[in-house]
Amino acid sequence: MGITVRYAEANDLEQVNHLRRQVNDVHVNGRPDIFRPGFCEEMQRHLVDQFEREGADVLVACQGDEVCAFAVVQYVTKPLSPYNLERRFYQVEEFGVDEAHRRQGVATALVEFMRQDAIDRGFDRIELDMWEFNQGALKFYESVGFSTYRRYMELSLDGTESF
Repeated sequence: MGITVRYAEANDLEQVNHLRRQVNDVHVNGRPDIFRPGFCEEMQRHLVDQFEREGADVLVACQGDEVCAFAVVQYVTKPLSPYNLERRFYQVEEFGVDEAHRRQGVATALVEFMRQDAIDRGFDRIELDMWEFNQGALKFYESVGFSTYRRYMELSLDGTESF
């Protein structure tokens, strides 16, 4: 069965939220000092808000009728500022693959769809951010051509070790 990548439909959102819960659990386990456990109504509603929002889309990768990966993307224009030139880019806000479908080409197909979608929309770059603890995601993103251009760092002041 092949992989199909497309824009999500309203009836896909429940399956996407199931995958988003998996992604949230990864983040809670990786940084319990930052991420809220569980999957509250507000988090579930955020997907619907993005689905309905102008300037954003939800993408899904499917095998048959099963949604096995998703991305929430935004089309961003940052205005000229005293520090930066105006910038336009295709922002990946969320990205996740069902645990049962990893390492089967699903994520790569989703990135290829985003790459073409970004080109078709006149963007010259795709941007995303990720958490340092998620080394599997980092290896994947680098394998499909992403590179780091900015880094966030932290210094714990309460005597605890940084994660």
